[in-house]
Amino acid sequence: MSENGTMAATEETASPAAETTSQETDQAGAQNTEDIAYHTVEKEGNVTAIWEMQGRRHIRTIDPRSNEGKQILELFETAG
Repeated sequence: MSENGTMAATEETASPAAETTSQETDQAGAQNTEDIAYHTVEKEGNVTAIWEMQGRRHIRTIDPRSNEGKQILELFETAG
């Protein structure tokens, strides 16, 4: 994603039409983040991992003991 940001900055200095391209790229990036879901991996009743998924694609694994993992688990507990 950082490559897209760098390319957009270079294109903006090259021509005004490139601004539209960078805006379209930003909108596409925003749409991709909307599809993110979290799945817990449990073993013997304990959460051992949190999977960040985009559709059917595994993006990353989050440790439930990390600060981010704890925040995600708290959100699920308060929502349920």
